[in-house]
Amino acid sequence: MSPPWRQAIAAKPRRERKEREMSYTEETYPEGYMKASDGSLVPVAKVKPQHKLEDEMVRGLAEGAITLSETLAAFKARALGRAADFQEMLAQEYATARGGAQGNVTFKSYDGSIEMQVAVSKTLTFGPELQSAKALIDGCIARWSEGANDNIRVLVNDAFQVNKVGRIDTQRVLALRRLDIEDADWQRAMQAISDALRVHSTKTYLRFYSVDPETGVKRPIPLDLAVL
Repeated sequence: MSPPWRQAIAAKPRRERKEREMSYTEETYPEGYMKASDGSLVPVAKVKPQHKLEDEMVRGLAEGAITLSETLAAFKARALGRAADFQEMLAQEYATARGGAQGNVTFKSYDGSIEMQVAVSKTLTFGPELQSAKALIDGCIARWSEGANDNIRVLVNDAFQVNKVGRIDTQRVLALRRLDIEDADWQRAMQAISDALRVHSTKTYLRFYSVDPETGVKRPIPLDLAVL
């Protein structure tokens, strides 16, 4: 069976890639005009020389950035494809699959000096069952009244606070399930949390490392302009 990240690549629609290519297409304007940031068309003669040079510089460098971006995207697809083919070969030979249930897997050179990691990250969200869980939990705390542990109150309040982007922190909510509370309504609330859990999206990361053969220290091979 193909790993999940291989299936995701194979299923990726061509339309999405086409739309990305189209978004890079430069707009055309009437001859002798440049488009300003507010959308208006300005005669070239009215544009300051430094603004023309800045526009030319940015557009020229952006073309190089687009080429690099497309090269990296093609490299990632090729690398993941070869890794998936290798896993499938192993699966056929040993009647099993290499890698964890999430699709995470590490490949190494024979001398151990180079490492390639494929990691699949899931973004989790909650469905409408979460509101029922919150109602059950609120009921528990109200019923426990004076006997309720103040620490539990704080944990619950923090868990259901929205973050800066207006979302509930999934890890804080899931942490409530680790509390050892023997209460029927609390247990129902924890089940509701489990039922509410949804996988919103998955993202595949490809990372390369050089490994010091003597110390075993791994150094990332940067593919991010910000760290070059």
